[in-house]
Amino acid sequence: MSTQRIDVLGVKFDSTSLEKAVQQGLALVEQHNASYVVTPNPEIVLEAEHNKDLQYALGAASLVLPDGIGVIYSAKILGTPLEGRVTGIDFATRMLEELAKRNGSVFLLGAKPGVAEKAGENMKEMFPGLRVVGTHDGYFKEEDPVIEEINAVKPDFLFVCLGFPKQEIFMHENTSRLDVGIMAGLGGCLDVFSGEVERAPDAFQKAGLEWLYRLYKEPSRFRRMAKLPKVLFKSAGRRLKGSKDE
Repeated sequence: MSTQRIDVLGVKFDSTSLEKAVQQGLALVEQHNASYVVTPNPEIVLEAEHNKDLQYALGAASLVLPDGIGVIYSAKILGTPLEGRVTGIDFATRMLEELAKRNGSVFLLGAKPGVAEKAGENMKEMFPGLRVVGTHDGYFKEEDPVIEEINAVKPDFLFVCLGFPKQEIFMHENTSRLDVGIMAGLGGCLDVFSGEVERAPDAFQKAGLEWLYRLYKEPSRFRRMAKLPKVLFKSAGRRLKGSKDE
């Protein structure tokens, strides 16, 4: 099951819907080849312009999902619209729903000490049948013991919530060493599943304004949120340059 990939400022995104992405994710679980999923937002797109390791990691992913609304707008500005926005947390939630029906397993890696454990407890309540087979916080210096811990339980789905670009590079560099079905770089998802962070209300989600709600709740994120218009201006500039070159 392949999808068309759309280039947005050097990052090639899968043009897909949430349901198509989940079906592809489940197919990758069945293959059990440690395939990985990335969910770039505008901040990650800009970082990839000068971070070669991140660039390679994004390019080698089996699924590149357009997480940020800025990515969707940029694709439209460039004249190559994506099918839709697929957030990391929506993808993760739907994957867990489907895995629960199959008595599938998940390992939670990342966040502060105690957060993954709390997220795991909540997941078991939310998705009866899901097996949470292990957790580990994101504050580790040596990768080998963590990889051994993961491989001991061979999870169907590995959450990698280490923040970018660490999580993307971790998945890319360790694909051949990990005995998992699929893994996904999911940023702050464990904070949401644990209840540490409240997700934006549905109205904000549907309007693509989760970033605005998060800014309201966490004003300290202003500098990070400023990356959204920068991506739009860069896309407009590239479109204009392309028009002049034609």
